[in-house]
Amino acid sequence: MGGRKTCRMVERTIRGRYPVCRNDASMTRLLLSFVLMLSCVWGIPSVSCAAEPAQKIARLGFVGSHKPSTAPRGVAVFWERLRELGWVKGENLGVEERWADGHVDRLPDLMSEIVRTKVDTIVTYNTAAAIAAKKATNTIPIVDAMMGDPVEAGLVASLAHPGGNLTGLSMGYGEGIPGKFLELLQDVVPSLSSVAVITLANFPTNPQILSALSSSARARRLKLRIIEVHNPESLGSAFEQASRQTQAACVLPNPMMMNYRERVTALAAKHRLPAIYGLPEFVDAGGLMAYSPDVAGMFRRAADYVDKILKGAKPGDLPIEQPTKFELVVNVKTAKALGVTIPEAILLRADEVIR
Repeated sequence: MGGRKTCRMVERTIRGRYPVCRNDASMTRLLLSFVLMLSCVWGIPSVSCAAEPAQKIARLGFVGSHKPSTAPRGVAVFWERLRELGWVKGENLGVEERWADGHVDRLPDLMSEIVRTKVDTIVTYNTAAAIAAKKATNTIPIVDAMMGDPVEAGLVASLAHPGGNLTGLSMGYGEGIPGKFLELLQDVVPSLSSVAVITLANFPTNPQILSALSSSARARRLKLRIIEVHNPESLGSAFEQASRQTQAACVLPNPMMMNYRERVTALAAKHRLPAIYGLPEFVDAGGLMAYSPDVAGMFRRAADYVDKILKGAKPGDLPIEQPTKFELVVNVKTAKALGVTIPEAILLRADEVIR
């Protein structure tokens, strides 16, 4: 029964049962207002109750570069933080998810597909995904949880004032992280003279990291061997080459390496090659060491950015944050298997030690 019809019936009932009200319009209105108030409390349809607007559901597009099972540990933290902020899947938040399964070349199509679903915001991580998102849309807000240098990649005007439709967090590779890779390898292998840098060919962050590594290597009198891989099948030959030409390896972070991290760490073990990685998940998979920004913290902050944008903030007005906290993770069990010793100084300052 409609609200207006209900109101007319209530008014007729009042006038019929209470004669004093028949010619007293003010009393009739008073009683009618009282009944309408009770109707809201008891769930009876009325004009005022029916006028309450339904809650708007925000729509979020999430594009991952890996498989859900091999994604960075920070992804779970992202969803947890959104719930803390009041955004709950299936209630006030609709989510469209897409995953590239470690294949960077799939990202452009996935981003275009997400754009066609007309989401309110796109969330992703790494520089290749940010580039794909920017090419797919210049209007939908984009939050990238862990990209390289977005200024160097041509994604934003500046870190402080991004402009446009993209914001998020940078991994800060220009802030000494590549040099730290070499420093830690030298601490573990004191006689180190050559290092293999194993990376995915043509990955957007390669130029920046390789430049920083080259500068640090010259200062440390180390020789670098750059070994590019094009697909998972070429990982075996890459590590075989590294073991013949160098004494240790630095495996740069990218979606393919991350997706196949168990194979990567197994190959390093097979060739008895001490290696350092750019994400802690490699150490969980048996790698020797990892040094990186606090990735979980970055994903948590990305959720804060999404919250602000869904509440009306413009991405171009939100500064891109640089990391302030870094993590060192070491695997003592792997060190013993490789025949190397992790210095006590490294163990004492490590954020996590796997024994």
